[in-house]
Amino acid sequence: MDWNDLRYLLAVADHGSTLAAGRALQVSQTTVARRIAALEESLGLLLFEKRQAGYTLTPAGEELVDRARNVEAATEGFAEASAALARDTSGVVRITTQEIFANTLLGPILRELHELHPDIVIEIDTRQELLDLGEGEADIGLRSTASEQPAGVVGRSICIDDWTLYCSRDYADRHGVPRTRDDLKKHAIIGGGGGKLWLHYEAWLRALGLEGQVAMHHATSTGLLSAIRSGFGIAVLPCIVADADPDLIQCVPPRDDHNRSLWLLTHERVRHTPRVRLVIDFLYERLMRHVRMLEEKRAVA
Repeated sequence: MDWNDLRYLLAVADHGSTLAAGRALQVSQTTVARRIAALEESLGLLLFEKRQAGYTLTPAGEELVDRARNVEAATEGFAEASAALARDTSGVVRITTQEIFANTLLGPILRELHELHPDIVIEIDTRQELLDLGEGEADIGLRSTASEQPAGVVGRSICIDDWTLYCSRDYADRHGVPRTRDDLKKHAIIGGGGGKLWLHYEAWLRALGLEGQVAMHHATSTGLLSAIRSGFGIAVLPCIVADADPDLIQCVPPRDDHNRSLWLLTHERVRHTPRVRLVIDFLYERLMRHVRMLEEKRAVA
């Protein structure tokens, strides 16, 4: 049985003929007659008596029409409920990212998101360990990565994730801006950043012969930012963050051999959930606007 044929049953019952039913359904009279015949054949029942005045329901047809109306009402209710769910963007969206991105890049963007969509509740997780999007540990990830993503994880690239050494303008006024490896050996380096960041940062300092210049350690990436702003010394920061800060000065160009990019990621299991889709699209548009602003700024400089 084709459930769609119930529409033809109800139309003929309501309008009394295949011609009138066809006009109501915006199909040909032949199509209506064919669908009624197919329905009767599939059910093994005669639903209408074909008279000169039109189509008249048989006793079996009269009994089944009421049930067909229940099906129609249930179908309309299903469509309305699904449409409501498709429009509903309320609820919790969980974002995982590094602390420095959460506190600098995402802060202003999420404030604007809340002003426009107050029914969305954002939860941000800045733990060092990588959360599993496939297991539902987070809905969205803003991540720096050079590797292929696990199966089912999809996303959009934001920019190359360059990091390099920065100092504050206050520090530069007092000590100058180091531009070479030899210059850097005369300045205080702030180490740390936590987790894998410090692993790569320390290796870079060692390769530059600067491990002996570390005068302070911070456990987090925002700690590095805070120490730089205080004028204590020099530390590594993401260019997408630091180049937008007028109080920070880039000391040396970033490395060009890391192959890392900043990605906005989610899992295909939740990518079409209305609130997740809305947040992803909003973050992507605002982050790309930020990237374009930095590109224009660098072009002028």
